[in-house]
Amino acid sequence: MKIATWNVNSVRKRTGNLVSWLERAKPDVVVLQEIKAQEPQFPVLEVEAAGYKVAIVGQKGFNGVALLSLHPFDVTARALPGHVDDEPARYVEGRIHTPRGPLTVGGIYLPNGNPIGTEKFTYKLAWMERLFSHARELLAREEMFVLGGDYNVCPTEVDVFNPIAFSGDALCQPESRAALRKLLNLGLTDAVRAFHPEDAHYTFWDYQAGAWQKDNGLRIDHLLLSPQAADRLTAVGIDKAERGMTEPSDHVPVWCELDAAA
Repeated sequence: MKIATWNVNSVRKRTGNLVSWLERAKPDVVVLQEIKAQEPQFPVLEVEAAGYKVAIVGQKGFNGVALLSLHPFDVTARALPGHVDDEPARYVEGRIHTPRGPLTVGGIYLPNGNPIGTEKFTYKLAWMERLFSHARELLAREEMFVLGGDYNVCPTEVDVFNPIAFSGDALCQPESRAALRKLLNLGLTDAVRAFHPEDAHYTFWDYQAGAWQKDNGLRIDHLLLSPQAADRLTAVGIDKAERGMTEPSDHVPVWCELDAAA
């Protein structure tokens, strides 16, 4: 089972990139962020032609998430519990019916939170607290799950190319990092760090100032695994080459593989 997350930064602009990557990488399940489209605008026909079933939580021009799966699934949430009716489209969750049993996958587009000292940062931390509560509920079921997405948090100094330059950014604030650690301390596993505990491995490069060419990146896209999923973890990867494609997203896919026979 290959599970992936990708902030595509406008699915209408990146339809070709997305479909080409799906055909090459062949993930079983993908969660997308920043689709920046409402459901009728999503390229459903193209994605279905690649073999995927789709669930979309869209929004006009901003945010938006989607869940793609080669396997049948039931949508179990279209917003994070505790939401208000007009909350931006930031969460989708499905129960995937795999040949080896059920797998719950949540797709997250966590608030950016900038600038700090404003209601945007307060909202970010409150959203992370709601995510913590939901993850705790999922753990209580003792089932396999993966929470993947754009978390908009660099967990440590290693995950940002210039910690000093980002010291005032919401992605690197002590409160943001503490909230992510609190989530991990429930017993979740950061898939990339399970295989690469120390090295810098980026998932985002800004469009400005030659960030891609200079490898001035951030690691803000994460796959967090329940103990049942972590026990089956066999591989992880960051498809960095996608950032060098024509008209790329500023994020790249992050994926992990779970041993279906474990």
